[in-house]
Amino acid sequence: MMRRRLIAAALLVSAAAPLAAQRGNPPPPPAPQAVAPFDITGYWVALISDEWRYRMLTPAKGNADYVPANAEGLRVTREWDPAKDEAAGEQCKGYGAGGIMRLPVRLHITWQDDRTLKIDIDAGTQSRVLHFGTPAPASAENSWQGYSVADWQIPGGGRGAPAQGPRFGQLRVVTNHLRPGYLRKNGVPYGANAVLTEYFSRLADDDGSQYLAVTSILDDPQYLAQPWVRTSQFRRQPDAKGWNPTPCSAR
Repeated sequence: MMRRRLIAAALLVSAAAPLAAQRGNPPPPPAPQAVAPFDITGYWVALISDEWRYRMLTPAKGNADYVPANAEGLRVTREWDPAKDEAAGEQCKGYGAGGIMRLPVRLHITWQDDRTLKIDIDAGTQSRVLHFGTPAPASAENSWQGYSVADWQIPGGGRGAPAQGPRFGQLRVVTNHLRPGYLRKNGVPYGANAVLTEYFSRLADDDGSQYLAVTSILDDPQYLAQPWVRTSQFRRQPDAKGWNPTPCSAR
């Protein structure tokens, strides 16, 4: 008799569990990797299709063309001294998150885990880590690549993507805790309180070629009269051919 009562009680508990989940205990949302609206991983090469002379070559000292630098930003730009940066061990100032995506770089994007994306960059041998849903800890220190918080923006998808059918959306990344660096390698500055917001979108050509458009908005009242907005384009590569990690250079 006791055995039958225990079996009956177990059946009642197992039957009630799904109902309880439906009423007040919804399952956890899927991991960001699982709901990604597109595959961002792989190798990508920058397409220098705009501002070539400012991106492929280091502009002349004092040149801040097309950057909305304020009076202080222009003053600092005019004082740029690459030898001083080298002596101070700050030759990576032009490779921080605020400016590195405008350089002629190659990216290698991977999932570090199902909630963390990693972007390795060959120029300057830099790495950016994008954290989904994890704000910067109070102990976070300023660094060249700062601390980046990411989320997928999926139209009509709420916290996830549709179960069936095509998925569309973009990746938003907000970066702070930046070490002061350069928007351009000739000393156009951004400061420690700058905030970088980026939107990553995938585009596809009729021939199957895939592109990554990265719109960057850097807000820094210390050195800019208004946010600096640029869109950088990258083309997906089939493999690591051309990948060439190089150290930072102040010149």
